[in-house]
Amino acid sequence: MKRSSGVLLPVFSLPSPYGIGSIGKEAFDFIDFLADAGQDYWQILPLGPVSFGNSPYQCYSSYAGNPYLIDLVQLIEEGLLTKKEADAVCWCEDPLRIDYDVMRAERLPLLRKAYARFKACGTVQMDRFLAENAGWLADYALFMAIKESNGGLPWMEWDEPLRLRRPDAVFAKREELQEDIGFRVFLEYLFAKQWDALHSHAAEKGVRIIGDLPIYLAMDSADVWADPKSFQLDARNVPLAVSGVPPDIFSEDGQLWGNPLYDWDAMKRDGYGFWIRRIGNEAKRYDVLRLDHFRAFASYWSVPYGADTAKVGEWIKGPGLGLLKTLTGWFHGMSFIAEDLGILTPDVYELMDACGLPGMKILAFAFDENGTSSYLPHWYDRNCICYTGTHDNPPILGWEETAPEGDRAFAKAYLGLNEEEGHHWGYIRGGMASKADLFIAQMQDFLGFGNEARINVPGTVGGNWEWRMSGGLLTAELAEKIRKITKMYGRLTRDDRCGDTPK
Repeated sequence: MKRSSGVLLPVFSLPSPYGIGSIGKEAFDFIDFLADAGQDYWQILPLGPVSFGNSPYQCYSSYAGNPYLIDLVQLIEEGLLTKKEADAVCWCEDPLRIDYDVMRAERLPLLRKAYARFKACGTVQMDRFLAENAGWLADYALFMAIKESNGGLPWMEWDEPLRLRRPDAVFAKREELQEDIGFRVFLEYLFAKQWDALHSHAAEKGVRIIGDLPIYLAMDSADVWADPKSFQLDARNVPLAVSGVPPDIFSEDGQLWGNPLYDWDAMKRDGYGFWIRRIGNEAKRYDVLRLDHFRAFASYWSVPYGADTAKVGEWIKGPGLGLLKTLTGWFHGMSFIAEDLGILTPDVYELMDACGLPGMKILAFAFDENGTSSYLPHWYDRNCICYTGTHDNPPILGWEETAPEGDRAFAKAYLGLNEEEGHHWGYIRGGMASKADLFIAQMQDFLGFGNEARINVPGTVGGNWEWRMSGGLLTAELAEKIRKITKMYGRLTRDDRCGDTPK
């Protein structure tokens, strides 16, 4: 990986007139801003259809796109919606927050109007899209149609013939719900069409998109319902064990995530086809892929289903290098990042060394007053990515607001922080100056925001995944300032304005 830099910002956090960031004009404008600022990467969060809780890490499908992110302006321009219809909805009371209740109540009915008009003009292109993606799309569209017809109930609570995918029951539902199935295919067609245009624009601007692959899938997902043999489920498709992490200094009970665990032996016998198909879909969308919770590839925490906490779990060996070699060998054009955060055991370090993937270093974890953290920039080797923080961390000024006084004092001395420059620029400067091949800051850090702009607080429910950036902040002056500091620390890989491309 060439010495370079980028910005972390979820798509949903972009400004837009309709309640949530979309893959429309504002996303194109953000890519233009990144190019002007000399940034090579835009890192985003997973793009899947979120379930209740709104987390992009708990989706109804690992293949599908989030229909909330479909740009309504483009549909208005194509004549599938009217501006009056889109403007009639009160999308949010606070322009800096996403109201997911409004999204659930209003977005899909509006998109159904677009579908009715689309059908009237013919569906040849959509039918072709379905044929090209039939392996997952037919199951997903049926899954969502059945779910909607059941009032949103999780598939585990459906009638047994459907829950166990008895062929006659599945066939009957395909016949009964053709209209709703077609609508779900239409949404995926729209999402893919709009995303492909955005991804092409990024490539033209020299901006590579970093996607994020959740290690585990939601139990209530089309993936698990359609392919139960790939998971640790019993004959009635009830989990035998679920995911989590053991107790640590942050939680005496550990964290009980509750996702179904993979049947790694069955996947290995299949040549890891499940993962090849899944990442093959991601390879169409992204240029680089972050592998979430990487440590589970070495060993994972298995908690008996029905346990109240994660205390009673045990470590079980994961797929290890066999899976990672399969993926890196299969997808030559895609780069991978290992999310190697948390408490790591020797087997994780051994796997990191064996696969050679770059890991992650978080500046927000570096500044304990004893000065012993391995996240301090002077300890980095080149094969890593330095972040000011991830979506699970506060913006760097938010960290300052709550960090112990001794930690703040050490950070100030280490980085030479001062009010004239602005502390957030001092942290950015420290990351930019590190030996890490890639440096990424949250957009909130470039803007100097604090905890009011935090994306997610792990272990909490409500108030997460809601922050939105207001319009007018991505100025030419800010782009120039970012470009200058990028160039100062040798991370400007191209300078189109003067024809100079640093080596």
